[in-house]
Amino acid sequence: MIYQEFIGSLDDKACPVGIGTGLQALWHAANEDWDTAHEIIQELHDVMSARIHAYLHRKEGDNWNAQYWHHHAGTVFPEDMSLEEEWDQLVRELTDD
Repeated sequence: MIYQEFIGSLDDKACPVGIGTGLQALWHAANEDWDTAHEIIQELHDVMSARIHAYLHRKEGDNWNAQYWHHHAGTVFPEDMSLEEEWDQLVRELTDD
C-alpha cells in the first residue's frame, strides 16, 4: 500500500482489507482502538511487530513495557521522538512511497 493511501484510509469506518498486520495495528492505533491494535500485534514475534508493540505500550503510557519491546526488537526507546513521529516512521517503513 502507498503511504498516502494508508493515511487517507484513516477516515474510513473500517481498516482496509488486504494490508499487513503491522499496518492493521497502526490503523487501529490511529483510530484510538488500542485494544484491537494490541490484540493484533501481540501474537507476532518479528522485529517490526516488536517495534509496533513497543509503540503501543508507549502510547498507553507504559514506558517500562515499551522499553522491554524495544530491547526485544534490538532498537532504542525513542526519547526525542513524539508519538506521532514514531507512528509515522513505522507507517512509512511499512508502506511504499
